[in-house]
Amino acid sequence: MKSKVFNIEFKDKNGELKTLNDFPASVYVIVNVASKCGLTPQYKELEDVYKRYKDKGLEILGFPSNNFANQEYLPDEIKSTK
Repeated sequence: MKSKVFNIEFKDKNGELKTLNDFPASVYVIVNVASKCGLTPQYKELEDVYKRYKDKGLEILGFPSNNFANQEYLPDEIKSTK
């Protein structure tokens, strides 16, 4: 039986409602991100971890947050590689 956390809805980069059920994985890393933050070099490391373990069931989900000194881009500024 899956945890109730799998039913929590959130919007994807296109504004569509999703749940964790839409991203089947064995292991999830859920990250609060602020793209303008000085710690963004960690994105490269997260991408490296994802590339290494995605075939073993890893999924990394980043949730932008502008709650910390306005360090996240506005929705119309967000660009994606996917």
